[in-house]
Amino acid sequence: MTDDAVEGGCLCGAIRYRSELAPIASVLCHCSSCRRASGAPSLAWLILPAEGFSFTQGEPKTFRSSPHVARGFCDRCGTSILYRSDNRPEVMDVPTATADHPERFPPQREIWLGEKVPWEMVNPELPQFPRSSKG
Repeated sequence: MTDDAVEGGCLCGAIRYRSELAPIASVLCHCSSCRRASGAPSLAWLILPAEGFSFTQGEPKTFRSSPHVARGFCDRCGTSILYRSDNRPEVMDVPTATADHPERFPPQREIWLGEKVPWEMVNPELPQFPRSSKG
């Protein structure tokens, strides 16, 4: 594995992925859709270039969580494994915790704080955005 490569997979091992290229960003999302999809108060994402990304074992099942968003999950263990937006076809988002070495990718910013559950703490050292960091 090169220093830039990212590998990971689901809880049961039925799905594995590999990105040949380094992440574009690492974000912590507080939106209600990510919370419901993960069952957690927020979800850390690695934003990876679609170029060089592949599933090396298995394929996630997908569903449309909104008209322009497809979310992928393992139909065996339920792990959330992919987020794709029709508005951003050049990237693949995978939950940071599914990476084999998530410690390599601490969040660089927190997004969708306008939908954050009130009792979750935020990291005051990170840039924070009420919605997407893209504006």
